[in-house]
Amino acid sequence: MEKKSTKVKSPTASGNIWESYKWSGSHWLLLLCVITVLSLATRFHKVTEPEHVCWDEVHFGKMGSWYINRTFFFDVHPPLGKMLIALSGYLSGYDGSFAFDKPGDKYGDVNYVGMRIFCTFLGACIAPLAYLIVLELTNSPSAAFMSSMMIICDVGILTLTQYILLDPILLFFIMMSTYGIVKFNNCTNDFSVTWWFYLCFTGSMLACAISVKFVGLFVVILCGLVTVWKLWLILGDLSKSMVYVLKHFLARVFGLILLPAVLYLCIFYIHLKVLNKSGNGDGFFSSAFQSVLDGNSLHNASMPREVAYGSIITLKNRRTGGGYLHSHWHLYPEGVGARQQQCTTYTHKDENNRFLVKPYNSDPSDQETLFLRNGDLVRLEHVPTRRNLHSHREPAPITKKHFQVTGYGENGTGDPNDVWKVVIVHGDSDGIVTTVTSQIRFVHYLQHCVLTTTGKQLPSWAYEQQEVTCNPNLRDSFGIWNVEENFYPKLPNVSFQVFAPGFFARVIESHAVMLQGNAGLKPKEGEITSRPWQWPINYRGQFFSGNTYRIYLLGNPVIWWGNLCFLLCFAFVAVIHALMAQRGCDNVICLNETSKVVESSIWLIIGWALHYIPFFAMGRVLYFHHYFPALLYSSMLSGVLLNFIVNTAPATIFPQWHKMGYHVVSGPVLGGIVFSFVKFSPLAYGMTGPYSQEQNSTMHGLKWLDSWEF
Repeated sequence: MEKKSTKVKSPTASGNIWESYKWSGSHWLLLLCVITVLSLATRFHKVTEPEHVCWDEVHFGKMGSWYINRTFFFDVHPPLGKMLIALSGYLSGYDGSFAFDKPGDKYGDVNYVGMRIFCTFLGACIAPLAYLIVLELTNSPSAAFMSSMMIICDVGILTLTQYILLDPILLFFIMMSTYGIVKFNNCTNDFSVTWWFYLCFTGSMLACAISVKFVGLFVVILCGLVTVWKLWLILGDLSKSMVYVLKHFLARVFGLILLPAVLYLCIFYIHLKVLNKSGNGDGFFSSAFQSVLDGNSLHNASMPREVAYGSIITLKNRRTGGGYLHSHWHLYPEGVGARQQQCTTYTHKDENNRFLVKPYNSDPSDQETLFLRNGDLVRLEHVPTRRNLHSHREPAPITKKHFQVTGYGENGTGDPNDVWKVVIVHGDSDGIVTTVTSQIRFVHYLQHCVLTTTGKQLPSWAYEQQEVTCNPNLRDSFGIWNVEENFYPKLPNVSFQVFAPGFFARVIESHAVMLQGNAGLKPKEGEITSRPWQWPINYRGQFFSGNTYRIYLLGNPVIWWGNLCFLLCFAFVAVIHALMAQRGCDNVICLNETSKVVESSIWLIIGWALHYIPFFAMGRVLYFHHYFPALLYSSMLSGVLLNFIVNTAPATIFPQWHKMGYHVVSGPVLGGIVFSFVKFSPLAYGMTGPYSQEQNSTMHGLKWLDSWEF
């Protein structure tokens, strides 16, 4: 990347204010070293503090432990980030024994530091990557330096990248992907070793990004747009043959589609191979999926093939990620339908999922074995409470157009509203219900509604389990169940190993469960959430540690609000550039250099928009930290435009002193950014003592918005 020396011309004579202020030789490398040292120093300062579980470390530290112990679990995110956290913990001596029960738990003698150092190191790489990205886009080390300083001095990015979280890993791979595609497009020797290396490097980083969180898809789209634009330019070069264009297209298909897809599947293969022991995530998956998990009741299971009257069964909803039909002693509260026993679906296995199959008009016979058949009328008695599955015309708790489902009766005796008709989907008229494979509907005999689950989460009075209702629409696609466990000693047992799914079937089901889980995420009671419009204005932060040692996730307001100004400023710069280009006013601004600034800014704005605007359409619960990938692009844009302005403004006003003017303007600007970092750094490094509203607080006077809570 060494620049060739050029003859310096007078800015006023040539109209090129950039020529008199070029970086040459190893200056760009020197600045990169400075950025790297500053990033490492600020990120690793107090990395071991606080010595207790902070915020989502409770989740991702726990999941790292499960990987080390090879215990299967369910999470809404793809596995790579958690696998890397587990690997870093394992290599640094962590044995996976810490519970990570709740925020604030003391680590004590637990070797947690390795996992924090790993995440912090990846977070420390973000600023140098920003430097390299902007350098490739603009060929300006000063713009690259300003962009990376924006990222280093943001206390929000600092806070988010110092803990055992997925975010530093995601941000790292997003920046690596962006660097890869920019570097690849700047390769001039097509199909050389370097060209192929950066193509495959970009594809690999894209696979890693989307393997950490599904929002990694946004950087995949960004790289796709850049690729389409580049192919369009190649297609427009009439000196190149169509065979040459086709070679470029096929190379990108391989490097940016096929290679990432293979790597993505490899990551899931490792994930499913490592997590081979039954855990608390089993219930989110189908009965067949569970049968391959060591220690699960279905693993190498043998149980009766047919279901008979007198069998004790568990019923699993066939909905992707559906739970088990469940009941417990607690009643529906006043004002929520009839005050009878609650019925829900629950994604974990326990005794409250068991039901006894009985004929509708008698108790099961002890003398003979009668099979449960298609069209039979039955009662389902909840084994622990001995109350029957029941429905009536009271509205359901949440879905008011459906009927309430309850547990009713005493010692198995109830009323006619306990009677259900068994319907085998696509079954023979007198077909026998079989374990695991039969798909069953339970149609209420009197109300003519089908037993179903809406997937909606009930309030805390139902322990946030999912709503079970009786839907008058008998075609409800979620009203299908299968018998998972079948206990009946009078029938011979058969092995269920034949139902074990293959690798691709497990990958498809994993994605269906993850996507459904992601879409259904709702805020917990008392949890602070946010909306996308609040994020760019830094409206409200988020506590990482709320004990006497407080950590508060909040962006540096000087940088965040400056980013907003530069987003608006870009429109002005682009319009002025277009007007001057149209009028041929190249005696004021070097149009080639300015065009590069405008083009670079456009791609950075597209990156910001792709990582921000889609959140407005999302129905799931959202948090402040979701904005940080977009923030990286916004901060790089600010560095590019800030450098452009401080370079051109002095030259336009005082052309003979423009080099000195650059330092006069940029020095205080950078100084102000650093000063703001120092003032707000306690948010990331830890606050003790009074809150900011107290006169004797070290943060007094820094609470610029009432919505800030530190």
